[in-house]
Amino acid sequence: MPFDPEKDKQLKLWKNDETGLIVSINQYGEGQPKLQIGPRILMKKDGTPRVPMKAGRLAVEDVLWLYDTIDEIKDELTALAEPE
Repeated sequence: MPFDPEKDKQLKLWKNDETGLIVSINQYGEGQPKLQIGPRILMKKDGTPRVPMKAGRLAVEDVLWLYDTIDEIKDELTALAEPE
């Protein structure tokens, strides 16, 4: 079965404005919502976004931001996930 972009939904998104790291909760079709770390979107000098890139290795700034945000992410993912 090929990938169908119509079935791919982004339910919630968080962005680290300092590093451009994006964390989101996504759901494909009727599947369970899942956490995605990345991509990373950096800004050009003129203030416009660059092309998204892989998150890659996380710097300490990313880890600290994720640590500060993780409880909100966990609560949102728990609320969206159906019990198995």
